[in-house]
Amino acid sequence: MAAGYLEILRARHAARLLTGTLVGRLPNATAAIALVLFVRAEGGTYSLAGALAAVYGVANAVGQPVLGRLVDLHGQPRVQLPAAVLSALAMTAFAFCGTGPLPFAYVAVAAAGLCTPPLEGGLRALWPSVLRREEQVHTAYAMDAVAQEIMFTVGPLLVTLCVALWSERAALLVLNAVGVLGALSVVVSPPSRAWRSAPREAHWLGALRSPGLLALLGAFLFVGIALGSITVASVPYADTHGGDAVYGWLMAALGLGALIGGTVYGARQWGGTPERRLRVLVALLAVCYLPLPLMPGAVAMVLLSVVSGVFLAPCIACAFIIVDRHAPSGTVTEAFSWLVTTFTVGASVGTGLAGPVVQAGGPLWGFAVPGVAGAVSLLVLLATGRVLAAPVRGEVVAASSENDPNRAVEPRFSSGDRA
Repeated sequence: MAAGYLEILRARHAARLLTGTLVGRLPNATAAIALVLFVRAEGGTYSLAGALAAVYGVANAVGQPVLGRLVDLHGQPRVQLPAAVLSALAMTAFAFCGTGPLPFAYVAVAAAGLCTPPLEGGLRALWPSVLRREEQVHTAYAMDAVAQEIMFTVGPLLVTLCVALWSERAALLVLNAVGVLGALSVVVSPPSRAWRSAPREAHWLGALRSPGLLALLGAFLFVGIALGSITVASVPYADTHGGDAVYGWLMAALGLGALIGGTVYGARQWGGTPERRLRVLVALLAVCYLPLPLMPGAVAMVLLSVVSGVFLAPCIACAFIIVDRHAPSGTVTEAFSWLVTTFTVGASVGTGLAGPVVQAGGPLWGFAVPGVAGAVSLLVLLATGRVLAAPVRGEVVAASSENDPNRAVEPRFSSGDRA
């Protein structure tokens, strides 16, 4: 298992790109908790903290595909680094001005979220140019999904460490400065500087003109809803089974399950089409959510949380392959960014939906939401099976003024990967 991942990390530039991307995404991964802690330290209410975190999340969801399209048009260095700097500057302005002028606080936080660079989509667009074989790219997608779980586990710990050593304001400043350094490490690398999008057909819908991509996004909206609802339903359960410590263990268990599942999934090659494989993985994900409403004791519930997270990272890794197969020519970064946005929006909807459900029926019904959402995601994949399985056209698109002047073609492995 380790040999397959080590082979990828030994590839030239691979470790640097993965590490730089993860470091560059730290401000995004820690924004919610850092904003809440800072606002509370400034004397603001939890409602204000939640509102600012929500504004950041919505702005980030809007900005990712927009900036992803700009990356496809103009290359990574021209977009990623300026975006990272602008995002850090906006968050720095918020950190120094605080919540006093409230309209400015909202504008600064929104600007920080909107300008967050699409490093995730950029990395996945780079893998085919860094790795030699298609199966290595698929393994890299799985490693990428696993690394995300590590980042979202380590990120909050770094925030609390900065707060303990310095202050809440320092946490915002340090993490955003580190994020700029991570983005800089990526964009000055040879693969990032050399990468150019393939010739593209000018179209206002961009990547969204692919029916297969739309079907995938529809399914992953409900996967995001499932994950978001678990984070809310776990709160009242933890309140009656040990408090905040139990809640922390439940969230860590979800990440551990995804880490285990993603590691095992990426350690071998899988037969069949990724579209069919994703249906199986989503079905298993939904099944693993079903025992959660049993709500046993804390130890058993932590174990159930581990199981419920096992198939999350494999679903994400498999979705990466499908995005690459169905993204229209010249839109690969934008397409990956749409997946990030859809998942983020789904998680937000899940948290908003689970709140009233828990309020009305208690945590039992809250834990029923993930299973229902997982089943709906599977139904979407089944209903759109023909669209996802339809062979994508291998036509060559003439270069237009919308493309980068270098007209270089983005490296991709699949022979039928043009939508």
